[in-house]
Amino acid sequence: MTAVSLVTGANRGIGREICRQLAASGHTVILTARNAEAAAAAAQAAGATPLRLDVTEAASVAEAAATVKDHYGKLDVLVNNAAISYDTWQRAITADLGVVREAAETNLYGPWLIVEEFLPLLRNSDHPRIVNVSSEAGSLTSMGGGTPAYTVTKAALNALTRMLAAELRAEHILVNAVCPGWVATDMGGAGGRPVAEGAAGVVWAATLPDNGPTGGFFRDGRPLPW
Repeated sequence: MTAVSLVTGANRGIGREICRQLAASGHTVILTARNAEAAAAAAQAAGATPLRLDVTEAASVAEAAATVKDHYGKLDVLVNNAAISYDTWQRAITADLGVVREAAETNLYGPWLIVEEFLPLLRNSDHPRIVNVSSEAGSLTSMGGGTPAYTVTKAALNALTRMLAAELRAEHILVNAVCPGWVATDMGGAGGRPVAEGAAGVVWAATLPDNGPTGGFFRDGRPLPW
């Protein structure tokens, strides 16, 4: 069987392009989105299979994992791409913590739940990979002020990446975080790099060889400071 990959939050932007590139490389790709119709339309364009999946709903995640198990029996690549709340209008000292909590549900707890539910299927793979789509905004080394919900939740996702990599290293499951850079998407806005360039770094991490790195933070295949 060909490699089976699942990408969350993939009905547009970087997620859809990740699906397209993985499908073009020969993977069987499951494109997921909160809305079934949006997933179907995007999957047709990307050469993928659509699946409804809301990372903030435990029942939705469990149902999606059961569907993948029934159809494929394994998962080779899990890309946690779903993210919200690029809150450029906020500052940490005056932040609406409701916005922060909502962001954490998708940007941190969502990927965490996804990994827990899909881990049995990843363990059925000969070459399992987990890629958390992060951002240099979450780097403590270069962190400044502003955009608090997005920044804090991406920093937490980076921490989760390190923990998962350490715990799964003995099982040869490679876990890495990737910053696609500033990409011209609905979230990133105009002026960024082409979507295909940002997605390529994620696909690189999704298709690493067995002796590839784990527990790292990368952009375009090069390490970033935590």
